[in-house]
Amino acid sequence: MGKDGYLPLFETKVAKGRILFRCYAASMFVGIIFIWVYRVVHFPPAGARVLRRWAWTGLFLSELWFSFYWFLTQLVRWNPIYRYTFKDRLSQRYEEVLPGIDIFVCTADPRIEPPIMVINTVLSVMAYNYPSQNLSVYLSDDGGSDLTFYALLEASRFSKHWLPFCRKFSIEPRSPAAYFSTTPEPHDSNPLMAQEWLFSKELYEDMRNRIETTTRLGRISEEIRKEHKGFLEWNSASTRHDHQSIVQIVIDGRDPKAVDSEGQPLPTLVYLSREKRPQYHHNFKAGAMNALIRVSSKISNGSIILNVDCDMYSNNSESVRDAVCFFMDDEKGHEIAYVQFAQYHNNLTRNDLYGTCFRVITEVDFPGLDSNGGPSYNGTGCFHRRDTLCGMKYSKECEREWKRENDRRSRESASELEESCRVLASCTYEENTQWGKEMGLKYDCAVEDTITGLSIQCRGWRSMYFNPERKGFLGVAPTTLLQSLVQHKRWSEGNLQIFLSRHCPLIFGYKNVPLKLQLSYSIYNLRAVYCLAMLYYVAVPSLCLLGGISLFPEIWSLWILPFAYVIIAKYAYSLGEFLWLDGTIQGWWNDQRIRMFRRTTSYFFGFLDTILRILGFAETTFAVTAKVCDEDVSRRYEQEIMEFGSPSPMFTILATLAMLNLFSFAFCVKRVVVDIQIKALESLALQIILCGLLVLINLPVYQGLFFRKDKGAMPTSVTYKSVSLALLACSIALY
Repeated sequence: MGKDGYLPLFETKVAKGRILFRCYAASMFVGIIFIWVYRVVHFPPAGARVLRRWAWTGLFLSELWFSFYWFLTQLVRWNPIYRYTFKDRLSQRYEEVLPGIDIFVCTADPRIEPPIMVINTVLSVMAYNYPSQNLSVYLSDDGGSDLTFYALLEASRFSKHWLPFCRKFSIEPRSPAAYFSTTPEPHDSNPLMAQEWLFSKELYEDMRNRIETTTRLGRISEEIRKEHKGFLEWNSASTRHDHQSIVQIVIDGRDPKAVDSEGQPLPTLVYLSREKRPQYHHNFKAGAMNALIRVSSKISNGSIILNVDCDMYSNNSESVRDAVCFFMDDEKGHEIAYVQFAQYHNNLTRNDLYGTCFRVITEVDFPGLDSNGGPSYNGTGCFHRRDTLCGMKYSKECEREWKRENDRRSRESASELEESCRVLASCTYEENTQWGKEMGLKYDCAVEDTITGLSIQCRGWRSMYFNPERKGFLGVAPTTLLQSLVQHKRWSEGNLQIFLSRHCPLIFGYKNVPLKLQLSYSIYNLRAVYCLAMLYYVAVPSLCLLGGISLFPEIWSLWILPFAYVIIAKYAYSLGEFLWLDGTIQGWWNDQRIRMFRRTTSYFFGFLDTILRILGFAETTFAVTAKVCDEDVSRRYEQEIMEFGSPSPMFTILATLAMLNLFSFAFCVKRVVVDIQIKALESLALQIILCGLLVLINLPVYQGLFFRKDKGAMPTSVTYKSVSLALLACSIALY
């Protein structure tokens, strides 16, 4: 209960049972200190082999980095908090004056983001349990495709039946594809719902077939073009990289005739494709979002903005009310800039082959970030206060009168609005303005969301993290290894760019956000740098095995204890935490594998590209992750068979490291078993164990290199390169 008996719209609870974690962290810290002492005390003397001295120094520096990074992660996990909302109180107090919500759905290419998937996301957010007259949905099509526009038209017609069906039976989820694929046909005990269910499914299947048939043809028939004036915006000269601004109000929520099959008003629905010209940089997703902010301010001007990626449908029709609980709370609401929902995926395999669930991050790390000052903005599933996206600084006078929000809509006609909004979405509108700098999402960064969220927090605003029991949003996870690695490469590269820029949290955030939050951001900003220590630790100890160079304590030495404790405690706690969060043992093992893969490939190329960009040899790029794959790839993914398939420098690194460790391990086994060199086992035991674990974790790589014959196997060119490079490295280490 708040001041003067006021009942808040949300509450915050501190995580329970953190004493065990803090004892674990303290004991780990003691173990790490002993490892440092060992490295210093047992540093090879001046008369030792030069190679051993250099290898020892590099290993010590790597362990210092691991220790520093571990300390940062414990800082985040020290005191996580969890938020809970009271939607019943919201309805009792503010049902008649709920704020307007503008929802942005972003798509970029109909070839890798199918229109049928896009409109399922659109329909899911149109069907929120929220007054329709207060909802406006905007689809940003950066591909400028008439196929996507056609799919949106079909969705607008289907919504007249879908929204009443959702309301009448309170169904979840409200994405038609997700609902019909996960919900069986109702029993005869409810004949009305069974009838409506069959009718709605038939309507959806008909719509899906029309959209998919048109998408396969790759063009809109003349008959369809006559159905809506919007198709006149496309001509033979239009391409996805060169076309005019296109703004079409598909459903005008102000129109009394814009109603569903039960006579209830429909949400406003708008199609936007901003102008693109080859001579103008379009600034990727950030540019699209900024165009949406401007266009929506003219049409509906909702005071709260939700943005979602086109593959991330709403899984919870109450999410919008959950978010509004934070913004409308009388005590804390005026401080809140954005509410970030947790991200989950609906296509994960049982054991999460590519470690995409981020189980520990969503359940532990982000609540810890919330405790340290607020979560970062993750680019999707986030509700924003419009004013903060437009550059407003926080002050105590920011408390606003929500009751006035319903009067913010434009009085112009739909056709007038379409015409006037073209200018707002033009290439030249942002010239000599603060857009992309102090207004809207920031440019010149591969992770425009993170840097934008940090800037908002540095202007004095708070952010909240919310992870309801029924997940708010579900997206599509990468189904191939390369997709996953490329995605993490972009994220790590963008975050390192932030750290090396004037927006570095330790500089930009100084005196603007708490020190704990500055350090928390550094976990993500410094991921790319992690590659240096990881590559060293994966390669050098194994190569030193070949030359008999010992880098760890002997097996009978007491100094083995801190190493053994830190290794066992860290991974035992990690496994226990993973299982506590409903993971599996195989899922945890997959997660450890993919972490190593990312740190030796994605982070390495992210680090390399960032350095090249600083030196002027590379430019920022934005790779859209494909949301579709062929049947063979899908089948292997469902069977949890790792997908390689296409040649990539990332695969060359993975395979080379795997072969290097295999050769080193085989050589050591020969020395111990065949040559009976037991002394080698005593002095090199930890290195042999480390090398053996690396061989074990790389089993899918060996299968892809030598045993698989399907199209997902490692390309032959990668096999030849990796074996050659590994043999060369081992030969140098031996001689």
